[in-house]
Amino acid sequence: MSRVPGWLGRLGAGLTEMSERWNERRAEAERERDETESRTSSDEQVPPPPDYAPDVPARPDPALAVPWGVRVAAEAGWRLLVLAGTLWVLMRIISAVQLVVLAFASALLITALLQPAVARLRRLGVPRGPATALTAILGFVVMGLIGWFVTWQVMENIDDLSGQIQDGIDELRNWLLNSPFHVTDKQINEIAKNLREAVGANTDQITSAGLEGVTVVVEALTGILLAAFSTLFLLYDGKRIWQWTLKLVPAAARPGVAGAGPAAWRTLTAYVRGTVIVALIDAIFIGLGIYFLDVPMAVPLAVFIFLFAFIPLVGAVVSGALAVVVALVTQGVFTAVMTLAVVLAVQQIEGHILQPFILGRAVRVHPLAVVLSVACGGMMAGIGGAVVAVPLVAVTNTVAGYLRAYSRQSALRHSVRPRGATAAGAAEQPGTSEVPSE
Repeated sequence: MSRVPGWLGRLGAGLTEMSERWNERRAEAERERDETESRTSSDEQVPPPPDYAPDVPARPDPALAVPWGVRVAAEAGWRLLVLAGTLWVLMRIISAVQLVVLAFASALLITALLQPAVARLRRLGVPRGPATALTAILGFVVMGLIGWFVTWQVMENIDDLSGQIQDGIDELRNWLLNSPFHVTDKQINEIAKNLREAVGANTDQITSAGLEGVTVVVEALTGILLAAFSTLFLLYDGKRIWQWTLKLVPAAARPGVAGAGPAAWRTLTAYVRGTVIVALIDAIFIGLGIYFLDVPMAVPLAVFIFLFAFIPLVGAVVSGALAVVVALVTQGVFTAVMTLAVVLAVQQIEGHILQPFILGRAVRVHPLAVVLSVACGGMMAGIGGAVVAVPLVAVTNTVAGYLRAYSRQSALRHSVRPRGATAAGAAEQPGTSEVPSE
């Protein structure tokens, strides 16, 4: 067996050692290159601008560039636009079904007046059906008799009133002729001629108004039937109707609404009952005053005063002015002045004594709110809107106050709730009943 020469083995070992060293150097060089590249990329910086370059400030966020007041106004503005649009749509819907809305509102007012009688009959042991029927029949009969009595009195005294008005106009004409205003007979005749020509020129409009009056009568009868029908169901099944209405409210807001409903109903009942008492006192005392002053149709005028008393402030002025005008054209200036004194005296007693004592704090509304609400209601829905406006404002005020107090109490209960309290335990807190007491 041949042996490998020694020099050849030493040469192979040297080559192997050189190869290993070469590989180690190459790996070390690659590591140094990688470290240099990473260090250069991390330490690389943008060179600073030259000294002569102008300073350009960084642009802020556009939202932060808007002033705080403008941002708040914009946030409140679009929310107000949404609320205004919602209110406008709601008003359009109400205008489209105005007859139904007024009939139901009248039914609520009549129910608030008659419901205490139903509750008293129920406490005496009368079943719900007979108690509702008896109260409704008596209430509608009384209101029908009042309307019939007013119509009968007007028809009975219309001839005498026409003659007295004519005499009063003649007396007014003689007074104008002898007054310091230097009114001549020719001027009076010219005014009368102009009035006759105006009436003749507007005959077509008067005729169309009469035809529209027929439509108004039909709508009035329809509204009366709807109001009577709604009143019967509200008296008989008001509690179930309220419970069904609560199901339409979101569950989170249902406890507060369930408590606000009875509070609003108490306010409406107190308002209607107090208004009826105040109107009755006004009608009795003003009616007695104009009766003793020999003003014709004193009883129908007293009934008109009673009805117009349901329009706060404005109704008293209109009914009192009507009584003064009738006294002026029939009995003269002195009787008219005395009638005005009687009306003002009774209304002052009403405003400063009767209303605060009878209505109390439950339905206290600022006079400015009363005037504005009556004006808005009258512009939107006529006399019916003026009648409904003030109780609506009073009920809204009560509901808002109750929900505000309930929110504060709920926040206080949540802040002091123990750690182990559950949502079910929180739902059992007092004042969260979903069904109002009857």
